[in-house]
Amino acid sequence: MIQQASRNKNRLHRGLLALFVVIGAAGDGLVNRAWAMPPIEGEPIEYGSRELHDPISLLQKKIDGGEVTLDFDEDHGYLPSVLDQLDVPVSSQVLVFSKTSFQRPRISAKWPRAIYFSEDVYIGWVQRGRVVEVSSVDPEQGAIFYSLEQTKSDAPRFTRHTDRCLLCHSSSQTKSVPGHLVRSVYPDAGGFPMLASGTFRTDHRSPLKERWGGWYVTGTHGSQTHMGNVYVRDKSDAENLDREAGANITDLSDRFDTSPYMSAHSDIVALMVMEHQTQMHNLITHANYQGRFALRDEAVINKMLERPADHRSPSTRRRFDSAAHRLVKYMLFVDEARLTDPVRGTSGFARQFAQQGLRDGRGRSLREFDLESRLFKYPCSYLIHSAAFEKLPEPVKASVYRRLWEVLTGQFNDEDGDYSHLSETDRRAILEILGETKTGLPEYWNEGATGQ
Repeated sequence: MIQQASRNKNRLHRGLLALFVVIGAAGDGLVNRAWAMPPIEGEPIEYGSRELHDPISLLQKKIDGGEVTLDFDEDHGYLPSVLDQLDVPVSSQVLVFSKTSFQRPRISAKWPRAIYFSEDVYIGWVQRGRVVEVSSVDPEQGAIFYSLEQTKSDAPRFTRHTDRCLLCHSSSQTKSVPGHLVRSVYPDAGGFPMLASGTFRTDHRSPLKERWGGWYVTGTHGSQTHMGNVYVRDKSDAENLDREAGANITDLSDRFDTSPYMSAHSDIVALMVMEHQTQMHNLITHANYQGRFALRDEAVINKMLERPADHRSPSTRRRFDSAAHRLVKYMLFVDEARLTDPVRGTSGFARQFAQQGLRDGRGRSLREFDLESRLFKYPCSYLIHSAAFEKLPEPVKASVYRRLWEVLTGQFNDEDGDYSHLSETDRRAILEILGETKTGLPEYWNEGATGQ
């Protein structure tokens, strides 16, 4: 009987191991290639049913409780009031004219869609649109999608959407989690993307020459060119855009009527920040989900194999580390596309954004810009201060902190040269800024900050 029980346990162990190889528990290579992610509607994610704490759900509770009233504007509907309540700056406005929204019939080069954003919310507005579109970041669940009817009401309500939005916003393009996506396309004058010519998913690693197809861009960037401000004139040769015609544009009034918009700008710096931020949000959510799945799976295995509840297997540690290390790479701007000329915006967004940063005793902040050769002066994402980062499962967060500390103190064996872009000055500055502005750092972090 004892031998039979042992054989059964071994079979169970092998069967479970095979199962978790399939879903990515034991094979980092598989996770890297496929971004494997189990279904998110059941435990432990419960994407569609768990109580939310994102900015929109919190605002709706205040509206329902009579604490907040949304004002209706005849020109922009609820947009100005929503921006005000969520503290989203008008200077963040960027304009997209490709038909990449479900309100596509109302979008064209003459009628671009406006997007406004802050650290944890993105708001889309279309002229004479039926709704305001919103993507709001929940600290644990990732992107949550809403719409707000542009009809005056005594009880305005944000309506949550899942299936329709997740067709695009939960795919390999968003790391297989509910997330955000910035795309660059080859558009015609009507805003229709020439999909046969390809598209580009955009973040801070994208070269400028592949960015902003289908977007308006205001600002200067020297001899560098991009795909913004122009559209395809010859559909048989869509990839041959006249990039020079769209370069260094500071006034859009000769392209469309800017007066209906809350700003006349589509600021280049705002675009660059939004692109970094959207992918960072996706990676934080991916790390969160992977950590929660790993903890759930290990609890099941430990119970079935009669292990202690706190037993931590090597494969589970690899799952934590895989998600954490990928996040650290992006957080520290590995493979960031270098700027060859200075970049300057037009809306005042850069100044306003930088003022919001947490500062150390020397006045340094992760929100300070460089804009000469790279986006930020201190290349470490400001979203390390976000609520979403704080809600990472503790084992994942611990792995992030450990790898960050190893890189910044020079103790990581960087055989592939991933972090070679970080100078000693960069590493020291980031270490010190985080040491003074980031709560919850491990004790060893202080040792590194004082005696690297």
